[in-house]
Order: sequence, then structure tokens, then C-alpha cells
Amino acid sequence: MTTTGTAQTPARRTGKETGKGIATGAPLASKILVTGILALFAAYFIIPVLWVFITSTKTTSDLFDSFGFWFGSEFALWDNIRDVLAVNGGIYWRWTFNSILYSVVGALLATLLAAAAGYALAKYEFRGRDLVFGLVLGGVLVPAAATALPLYLLFSQIGLANTYFAVLLPSLISPFGLYLCRIYADASVPDSIVEAARLEGASEGRIFFTLGLRMMAPALVTVFLFQMVGIWNNYFLPLVMLADEELYPITLGMVTWQSYQGRDIEMYTNVVTGSALSVIPLIIAIIVLQRFWRGGMTAGAIKG
Repeated sequence: MTTTGTAQTPARRTGKETGKGIATGAPLASKILVTGILALFAAYFIIPVLWVFITSTKTTSDLFDSFGFWFGSEFALWDNIRDVLAVNGGIYWRWTFNSILYSVVGALLATLLAAAAGYALAKYEFRGRDLVFGLVLGGVLVPAAATALPLYLLFSQIGLANTYFAVLLPSLISPFGLYLCRIYADASVPDSIVEAARLEGASEGRIFFTLGLRMMAPALVTVFLFQMVGIWNNYFLPLVMLADEELYPITLGMVTWQSYQGRDIEMYTNVVTGSALSVIPLIIAIIVLQRFWRGGMTAGAIKG
């Protein structure tokens, strides 16, 4: 009997160890699968940017004769940048200024409006609140291209077409930003703190600007980044609204240069180099703001 019991013990241990191997094998396989999918998505977004930066270092001849994802025989990045900044009397500088104006000012005002509306929908009880919120969310389902032509007709009637306001004013509306701000205000701004501030005699505006905005900071950074990137990359709205090259953003300006490629082969290099330069402000903005974003999210998680 003792011998039998001793012989059965290793078998039981082997079964347990086999069970552990099966249990740990499934999560490992899922991690590998998820990592592989994320790597594919990362490659999808990184490869075009990598190609643009590599190609911007080539001469026009190397642009067509060399391998796309490797450098040419001559490093011509600085010459290409100088040429881009000198085309049409340095109009690229003007396009850069316009893009910064549209994206930064538009994103700031859109974030403030979304924060105010989201805070109001989260903290104030009034009739039709859910209906208003539903109508605003319905704006997410409407493609921007469908509203561009009606907006142009409206702005033409009031004399704002082909002006800075024709691009800025439509950029102030962010249905996604309002949705995120309402959800975040409802979760991160306690009603008890709002009531305590009211008992202390603080006005509603002071409560919002001193308490609400600070507590909603991570959501506001998120809305600002999304809105800034969306405005910076917007092409169709400026195409419909603007006719003066002095008002163009970089996106529309690059397409204008691209139309010249059939007559001037050097414009190929200018378009690629200008596109590479246009990515740099977005990279800087994300690097600078992400620490506030992650820091705010971590602080909110600790408080929660």
C-alpha cells in the first residue's frame, strides 16, 4: 500500500504542474497576440512619417532613384529646408502661422466651451438637459464634409467667407469634447465641494473657473489635443472657405504645391520637406502636454 501511494504522488504532482502550465500558457499567448496587433498599428502610423523624414533628406534625383526607406547619396536636408522657406517669398512661414493660429486658438476656445457646457450639463438640473445632450452627441454622427458647403453659404451671406473667422468659428464646436467633459465633470467634481463653495458665497462663474476647470484638467488636455490635431490636419473646410493663399493653412498649401509638380519637378522635394516640417509642431505639442495628461490621470486615480 505504501509503495502504491508513493507511486501515485508524482503523478498527482505532474498533473498539478501541467495544469499550471496550461493556466499560464493562455495569458502568455493573449499577450503575444495583443502585442503583435499593437505593433502592426504602430507600424501603420509610424512608417509613413518615417518615410517622409527620410525622403526630406534627399535631393530630387535621389528621391526617384534611391530606395524609399533609406538615405540617398547626398544629405540635402538643410538645402531642402532653405528652399521650402524661400518658395513664393517665404509663404511657408505664413502658412505655418495660419495653422498655429487656427489650431491653437481654435482648440483653446473649443476646449473652454466644451468644458463650460459639459460642466453645466453635469452639475445643473434643468428641463430638457438630456435632450440637449443627445442633440449635441448627434453632431458626432454628422460628417464634417456634409456641413462644409452649408457653412460656406452661411458665411458668404454674412461676409465672413475667405477670412480667418471662416475657419476659426466652425472649429469652436467639439461634440466629442462636450461629451468627455460632461462625463469627467460628473465623476471628478463632487457635488459636496460645489455646494460648500456656494455656501461660502462663491458665484457660479468663480466655482467653475477656480474649482471645476482644475478638477477637469486631464479631460481638458485630452480635448485640447484632439481638437488641435483635428484642426491642424483639417483640409476640406479651408479648401471650401478660403480663396486667398495668404490665409491658407499648411495642409492646403501643400496640396497647392503638389499641383505644381507637373510643371516643376523640384516641387516634389518641397512638398515632402514641407510635410515633414509640418509634423514637428504636433510632435512638440504632444510631448509637452502628455506629462500634464498622465500626471492628472494618475492624481485622479489616487484620489479615487
